[in-house]
Amino acid sequence: MQKLPKKRFTLSKFTLSLPNAPKGFTLIELLVVISIIGVLSVIGLNSFGSARVKSRDSNRKSDLSAVSKALELYYNDQGEYPDDDSGSIVGCGDSTTPATCTWGDTFQNPTTGEVYMITLPDDSNSTYDYYYESFTVSGINTSYQLYARLENTRDIAVGKDVDGDPQVYTDRTCGTLGCNYGVSSSNITLEDNSHDLVTEEE
Repeated sequence: MQKLPKKRFTLSKFTLSLPNAPKGFTLIELLVVISIIGVLSVIGLNSFGSARVKSRDSNRKSDLSAVSKALELYYNDQGEYPDDDSGSIVGCGDSTTPATCTWGDTFQNPTTGEVYMITLPDDSNSTYDYYYESFTVSGINTSYQLYARLENTRDIAVGKDVDGDPQVYTDRTCGTLGCNYGVSSSNITLEDNSHDLVTEEE
């Protein structure tokens, strides 16, 4: 009878497999996971911050639109727009003499007590302010300009120069920075009365 050749077996050719044994991660795998989490966190924080800025800017646009409507109601009653005082509306108080409004006050007719806005909106950023100015023709305030500062200078409503850099209106400061957004009465533009758009200095 022919003998079969003997085969040698060593322990190195066998592995012990336990079906319920937990599997670990290598150091490289852990580092990769940590890196991915870090990148996603940065992206998430940036997106969240950008969304908050856009939300505040949207509120500023809504605020100016609401004030503009209130000014038109005032004009219908008084035949002119209210005076201005260093960027504020003169039309608050309950006396016969209009007082300078603080953003956040009630905007009302001091003679009749008719309320045009329960609360004049105030910018949510304490370093920013809204800016109002009226313009007189033959002793009557026939027009106005109302400005704000948008945080997102890439907003389509913010003026840009030929190089795409953001612009602000001259001689107008909305708090600590220049005004870069606004609304006006229908008979003038935001650039009238020497308030040209100029490139904002960094």
